[in-house]
Amino acid sequence: MWIALLKGEPCELYHCVLESKSFLEKMTVLEHTIPFFLPIRETENDLLSSNAMRFIDHIGELLQAYVDRREQVRLIKELYGNQIGDLYHSLPYHIIQFAVDDSDCKVTVSLRYADLISVLPSRVRVLVWPTSQFKKDGISTPSPARLSYAEDALRTMSLPEAYAEIVLNLPQALQQIFQQGGSS
Repeated sequence: MWIALLKGEPCELYHCVLESKSFLEKMTVLEHTIPFFLPIRETENDLLSSNAMRFIDHIGELLQAYVDRREQVRLIKELYGNQIGDLYHSLPYHIIQFAVDDSDCKVTVSLRYADLISVLPSRVRVLVWPTSQFKKDGISTPSPARLSYAEDALRTMSLPEAYAEIVLNLPQALQQIFQQGGSS
């Protein structure tokens, strides 16, 4: 049995029943409540026959990381849902994409996690497109610009914390990026 924790508090219970017909026969998964999109059968084939404790530990890590990523997405939707559009995520939450429409720009965020055990993304891309307001001021940026400060925040902080950091520093970053674009 696994208990997924959120901020140290139990939030979900999962179980897995293992079976072995004899001491010499390898163990197999008889039944489980683990979400179907997490690789329990692959983990069973890779680990259960050689080391039941590694199997149990690995499944626990998979479940905890899945719940953490899912709850981070739930929290940004709850806190910033009116600012976020086009939110997409894969079932195990290892691919997350969303857009933020600001009055001055549109920001797109793309997160990819190296594996299903990761809580912080391994690949991050944050792009910003100016709106017509910047073009009216004589500053034109035909292609999107990367927001490296936002990418750094997403690599090191939880998604809700990084989102707050991005929004807080967005006006200054926009001014800096688009002034540089207009002066070249």
